[in-house]
Amino acid sequence: MECIEKRIDGELKYSGVIVKVRLDRAELENGKIVRREVVEHPGGVGILPVDEDGGCYLVRQFRYPFSCQLLEIPAGKLEYGEEPLGCAVRELGEETGFTADEMIDLGVCYTSPGFSSEVLHLYLARGLHAGKRHLDEDEFLNVEKHSLGELLAMADRNELPDAKTVIAVLKAARYFAERG
Repeated sequence: MECIEKRIDGELKYSGVIVKVRLDRAELENGKIVRREVVEHPGGVGILPVDEDGGCYLVRQFRYPFSCQLLEIPAGKLEYGEEPLGCAVRELGEETGFTADEMIDLGVCYTSPGFSSEVLHLYLARGLHAGKRHLDEDEFLNVEKHSLGELLAMADRNELPDAKTVIAVLKAARYFAERG
């Protein structure tokens, strides 16, 4: 059984600064017609910068939908047509001031596949060189340094509710475990 839904048509309901929202009609395998809401998103990147001593640099910033500050890996939105690696290099510099000798691809994650097309490309940044941050005019965040062990413990205690951060931390831990 393939479990495929075929899009019949759709209507753009909202076009915002970052996302667009569509209401589609789709046909199920059994011929039934259903409605599907789709949030179109250009995607983004997340980067876990790790220094030679194993220090991981994250950012703490206010997240409006949750009305609180979250500790997250540096991240940013892809511009339409932009390559993920270039975006990761840009966002790393903007949010932390770092440049990196090596950007290791940790893979992708779908943030909310039930309704969103957003794909995040995750990277591990190694060989860090400090520089000056250049935040966007609407960005206010603080950079914090934690060990990978601290971050794993925080994830276990549900103190890192941001999914991209947990995924990057877990993948980085596996990366380092496999390479000594």
